[in-house]
Amino acid sequence: MTAKETKQLNGVIPAIITPMNQQGKIDYGLLEKQAAYLSNAGVNGFFIGGTTAEGAYLSTEEKGEVFKVVRRVAEGRQFLCAAYIQPSTDAVLEQMRALESTGPDFIVAVTPYYLSMRQEDILEHYRRVAAAAPAPLILYNIPGNTHNPIALDTILELAEEKNVVGLKDSTGNFIGFSRGVLGDSPEGFVWIQGEDYLDGPSLMIGCDGIVTGLGNARIEPYIQIYQAARDGDWQTVRECQARINILYGIIRLCGNSIAAAKAASELSGRGSRWMRQGSQSLTDAQMKEAAKILRDFDQG
Repeated sequence: MTAKETKQLNGVIPAIITPMNQQGKIDYGLLEKQAAYLSNAGVNGFFIGGTTAEGAYLSTEEKGEVFKVVRRVAEGRQFLCAAYIQPSTDAVLEQMRALESTGPDFIVAVTPYYLSMRQEDILEHYRRVAAAAPAPLILYNIPGNTHNPIALDTILELAEEKNVVGLKDSTGNFIGFSRGVLGDSPEGFVWIQGEDYLDGPSLMIGCDGIVTGLGNARIEPYIQIYQAARDGDWQTVRECQARINILYGIIRLCGNSIAAAKAASELSGRGSRWMRQGSQSLTDAQMKEAAKILRDFDQG
């Protein structure tokens, strides 16, 4: 079986948060509750250890434990993507080897970060990761965090690698993303939108899936928008996107998408507001505003 004949990579893929207590320690009980909410709602897969999970701040041991909890809750109903957010190729390879026994269905890696990278450096990075990966590799383009974007030509070149199966695009650049979706990428290469504001437009042009961090708050409109797109019900797609835009008000409130998702999960009884970098957590006053946004959303 080749990489591109494994589990189907598409649909609604929540980037699950990592609930923590006020001291910045992982609350595995709340993680189980959040994973159960998402799994029982009928998502297609899980994106574990990524940006929304504060993956860059989790130890390798913590990532392994988080993955095990989500895998136990999912019970095989969802595919599992393990994100290894590391600043260098060697660091990705080291973490990938350390966590190979967890058995992810897909591996996710960002570009190297901190130092500036040329496109040839990014190509070499992903080729090395893909060659060593025990599961198909998803490229993760998030230059707002890495400061090293993957150019469209580089994506298309990497798409030819046999163990590279798709891209999660968190650039917010719909021009580049739409060119990729509507362009000449190899058959079977998967295009996944990672910006909540662009889910509807991306599904309308035929993208394969959406990864959402904000969906930790309310996953239902994401499931509805994906199903509507599959049915060709474009009016419902537009309506769902409008509701997602309202939910996005929590992010606008605090300017931090991770803190917003965590705060909303606390208000829903299946998470906590606390960030590993504690000063990033929402204040009590912000929590009151977030609660109002959620009430307005639920009543809308």
